[in-house]
Amino acid sequence: MPQIKLSTTIQAERNIVFDLSRSIDLHKISTQHTNEKAIAGRTEGLIEMGESVTWRAKHFGFYQKLRTEITEFERPNYFTDEMVSGAFTKFKHEHHFIASGNRTEMTDYFDYESPFGIIGRLVDKMLLKKYMTELLKKRNQTIKEFAESEKWKEIIK
Repeated sequence: MPQIKLSTTIQAERNIVFDLSRSIDLHKISTQHTNEKAIAGRTEGLIEMGESVTWRAKHFGFYQKLRTEITEFERPNYFTDEMVSGAFTKFKHEHHFIASGNRTEMTDYFDYESPFGIIGRLVDKMLLKKYMTELLKKRNQTIKEFAESEKWKEIIK
C-alpha cells in the first residue's frame, strides 16, 4: 500500500493549525481547482470524532464521490480520517501536530490502495502518487497561509 508522508512547519499555535486542518470550509478553499464540494454529512465548520463528510470533486476529468469518517481524534495532537466509500480500495489519512514554541510541525501520513490490482499499482507509480502528493501539498500550503496570517479568523469562529 503506497504511503505519502508530508511535514509542514507552520508559525502558528497548534490549536489553530489543528482546527484549520479539520475545517470543511478551508478544505473547500484548498481544493477549488477540483470544484470540490461537501455534499453530505458535515458540510461546513469543524468536523468531529465519528462524523463523516461526502465530497464531490472532479479528478482526471471525471466527477467522483468520496465519503470519509473521523475514526481517531485527540485534540490538538492528532486525528484520522478514513474512507468509507469512494474510488480507492481504501485510504487512511493521519494528521499529527507537534508544538514547539509558537510553531507547529504538522505531519500527514496518507496510506491508500488503488483498485484494479496490478493496473492500479502501475497507475500509482506513473501518476496517482504524485497527483495525491500535490493535492496534499496544496492543502497544507493553504493551512499554512491562513494560520500564519489573520485569515484563520475567517474560518475558525
